[in-house]
Amino acid sequence: MKKKNLISVVGPTGIGKTRLAIDLAKHFNTEIISCDSRQFFKEMKIGTASPSEEELAEAPHHFIGNLSVEEYYSIGQYEEDALKKLNELFENHDTVILVGGSMMYEKAVIEGLNDLPEADEDNQKKLNEIFENEGIDKLQEILKELDPEYFSVVDFHNHRRLLRAIDVIWQTNQKYSELIAVSQDSRDFNTIRIGIEAPREELYDRINRRVDMMMEKGLLEEAKSLEKFKHLTALNTVGYAELFKYFDGEWDLDVAVSEIKKNSRRYAKRQLTWYRKANDIHYLTLGYSEEDFDGLIGYIHQKILN
Repeated sequence: MKKKNLISVVGPTGIGKTRLAIDLAKHFNTEIISCDSRQFFKEMKIGTASPSEEELAEAPHHFIGNLSVEEYYSIGQYEEDALKKLNELFENHDTVILVGGSMMYEKAVIEGLNDLPEADEDNQKKLNEIFENEGIDKLQEILKELDPEYFSVVDFHNHRRLLRAIDVIWQTNQKYSELIAVSQDSRDFNTIRIGIEAPREELYDRINRRVDMMMEKGLLEEAKSLEKFKHLTALNTVGYAELFKYFDGEWDLDVAVSEIKKNSRRYAKRQLTWYRKANDIHYLTLGYSEEDFDGLIGYIHQKILN
């Protein structure tokens, strides 16, 4: 039986993945699965640059605004749900689009995550005490020393990710980056990875302008409405954490916005570090022409035939 195809659109934040994914979905008359872990939450539309109502109407999307920030959702649950949805979609489509910049979530779908040990209660207790007494900086320091490679790509503002990685390293005496590099499940579909690239200065300029646009669209009001949830993992992320400091009187608004831009650029840099290690991504240049898009379609058809 002919294998089904998953086209995975990857790249750093702000590069234009949403538009390319929609164009591909329209060409293949198919649907889109998001692997952007921040866009799962319905209350965080502006700060996560979720697709607009108009964009969502152009092609069916899945895993956009499907959760509340009050719900805990693990990467393991996402892997299970996304594969289930993918199998459903493959009943009616030969090709499905995956899109998002959450590197581990893409990996969970296209490769599967290695079987990692369950959380160790003693380790978790010890790490939570470190977090409460010495702050997230100490957890960052521990992980950087234990596994510099994983530290170079992890969202180090997310304490839950830091806790998990350190716990696993302590339990296994192996680097977390090595453990997750081993593919657990072979997938019964072809994966074709497509990226968008741009000079770093151009990318950073796009990110800065996008933050300004978010503020114009009402990011401040959105963050204010979520302030009561600021202790939750979902809100411990770029675009919200900085504005909570403004609400607390710790920073001026200009400083908070400047920090959002800086932290967004840092996140993009981590994404670029991750994708640079892959040798299976076919790149389009930012601002690609219709001719470039046609060339991409030719490349995809060639990969499908092979």
